[in-house]
Amino acid sequence: MNKLLPILTIIVFSLMSNMATAGDDGNLKIKENGNNGYIEVNDCFEKINRGVFAFNQVLDKVIFKPLAKGYRLFPQPIRSGTSNALSNLGNVVTIPNNVLQGQFKDAGVNSARFVINSTLGIAGIFDVASYYGLKKRDKEDYGQTLGVWGAGPGCYFVLPVLGPTTVRDSLGSVVNLIGGDAWYNVTVVNDTQYFSEVDYYASRLLDGIDFRAKNLESFNSLENNSVDLYASVRSLYLQDRYRKIKNIDKTTETLSDDDWEELDSQ
Repeated sequence: MNKLLPILTIIVFSLMSNMATAGDDGNLKIKENGNNGYIEVNDCFEKINRGVFAFNQVLDKVIFKPLAKGYRLFPQPIRSGTSNALSNLGNVVTIPNNVLQGQFKDAGVNSARFVINSTLGIAGIFDVASYYGLKKRDKEDYGQTLGVWGAGPGCYFVLPVLGPTTVRDSLGSVVNLIGGDAWYNVTVVNDTQYFSEVDYYASRLLDGIDFRAKNLESFNSLENNSVDLYASVRSLYLQDRYRKIKNIDKTTETLSDDDWEELDSQ
């Protein structure tokens, strides 16, 4: 059953993609604003999406926001070390996507960073590679790679717990489950004596809490100042994905994934 689920997911998303691209050519509209243009995607399932979004907001207020606040009570070195370790682990997805996108220099730098930080940096807790001039590169994923290859985003939709996505980005996530994520393969797919699926899901949960904690104030500001919070989050997500695919060096507000040292020094 576990092996059939990714296949069924691909079929469903493929059907959704066909729905998104059927009919007229008005599904994708490009708004250009200097280097900050972004693709506005049809919200094909808006009524359902708003319901799921409201459900996620309740979960956030009851679970994730309190966890993020609690996480921020830890000393900065602990938060920083955790963030470094999670970022280092993310390289197992970033590196193959660097290669697929033709970013061979970044692939080399990220590979060297992964080896150095995983060993000398004690599982990535310490960013030793930066001291050797190997600066941190941007994260890459399979959804971005599909975008670089020319795939349109398809419909926008919201997933329970996981939040906003598009058909293209969801297909990119499915690739992780069919061999594209080495960490998933080691922990969930293969039965090893060192790691289990608990380690994978715990790292994903911790990654989400770390991200939420870094953006606590900016999300609060967004909630307080948005006339339509759902529409604001949708717009920010699509802008962020566009900029990442186009490699535009600008962080979308409320979607910062900087190091804790940088955040604390601001």
